[in-house]
Amino acid sequence: MDKKEENVEKVEKLEEVPVPEGQSVKDKNTKKSKRDKHDSKLQEENKKLLEQISKLQEEKENLINKVKLTQAELVNYRKRKDEETQSMLKFANQDLITELINVVDNFERAIKLDDHDLSDELSKFLNGFKMMYANLMEILKKFGVEEISRVGEVFDPSQEQALMTDNVPEMDDDVVTEVLLKGYKLNGRVIRPASVKVNSK
Repeated sequence: MDKKEENVEKVEKLEEVPVPEGQSVKDKNTKKSKRDKHDSKLQEENKKLLEQISKLQEEKENLINKVKLTQAELVNYRKRKDEETQSMLKFANQDLITELINVVDNFERAIKLDDHDLSDELSKFLNGFKMMYANLMEILKKFGVEEISRVGEVFDPSQEQALMTDNVPEMDDDVVTEVLLKGYKLNGRVIRPASVKVNSK
């Protein structure tokens, strides 16, 4: 048998290969096509799920950042409120102290009288005034009140108001020469500027 005949016989044998019962070649192709479609569908779903996961992770990061920002804002708000509350408590009695300072002015005017020109009775009365004045000044000091007394220093418009000028040769220009009406600070804040004379040559 030559080679040509051998090939013909092989082809005939292949054609005789039995197909499983109830299944044709067409059925096999259909199943393969269905499997391919199923795989393609799974890949698409996987892709969608990965996109959703990525989107959710991004949203999670955004939410975490928002929470952090909100917490930072809350901390800053609390700090501001604490500072405002402390400031309010620190200067809550400013109006009362401003009124009391006017009383201090009257005390000072009264005790400027010369003891030597007074009778014993008036002198004792004046001593009582001086004691009350000293007591009042101690109370004010306890609440953070301090005098503005800057004679010999350069005029500071944030603490003083110049009512008059003076001409003192041995002092520089713009130096406070005399306090006409005392100024006061409450816990470092000027509540009444001092009325002063300022040197001007």
